[in-house]
Amino acid sequence: ITNTEDVEGMIQAIIKANKNLGQNFLISQEVIEKIVSCSQITKEDLVIEIGPGLGTLTKYLLDKAGKVICIELDTKMLKILEDRFYLYNNFEIINNDVLKVDLKNIISTEKKNSRINNVKIVANLPYYITTPIIMKLLEEELELDSITVMIQKEVADRLIAIPGQKNTGAITYSVYYYATSEGILEVPNNSFVPEPEVTSKVIKLNIRKEPIVNIKYSFGIF
Repeated sequence: ITNTEDVEGMIQAIIKANKNLGQNFLISQEVIEKIVSCSQITKEDLVIEIGPGLGTLTKYLLDKAGKVICIELDTKMLKILEDRFYLYNNFEIINNDVLKVDLKNIISTEKKNSRINNVKIVANLPYYITTPIIMKLLEEELELDSITVMIQKEVADRLIAIPGQKNTGAITYSVYYYATSEGILEVPNNSFVPEPEVTSKVIKLNIRKEPIVNIKYSFGIF
């Protein structure tokens, strides 16, 4: 699959998007290339892709990364992905809800048993569970270098806002504690099939090596 027409035709011929899983398939090669470029992936990297769908982004990740582990909940996608990437020896797929996956164990195992030095998350996230996924990735304090995701623009602007400024929400402070952030690219609706009703945005979170605030606990009788 090399162009937008081929991808769109494949989607229409094979499968309909599952609205319950928030599926909107990315078909813009320009956007895909931008996501991969800003992720700065090398052969020393393990990339965990959440919700690969038909694998339009996955192929580019496989060509760049040492290994790609895809986490896909929709069982209808598994056969498509397995058939498409069976020749790649750096491809693995896990059929599960990412919120239930033990990412810490996966990362630890891969670092122990391979030449992986860095771990990066890359994903076109389902919009209806964006916040729980982002908070899982941050709060579990995984050995991550960066998180590059495409999400709803309204949510993206809150995630990357500077605390205290416009668009600030509770999640702004959580993200700021764990990572520095940047907006990469606004993505128009026609970059997807089917077209979502909202504008999307690619953002990148670079995980802090040290927390921006050192929290000290004190116990005593007052």
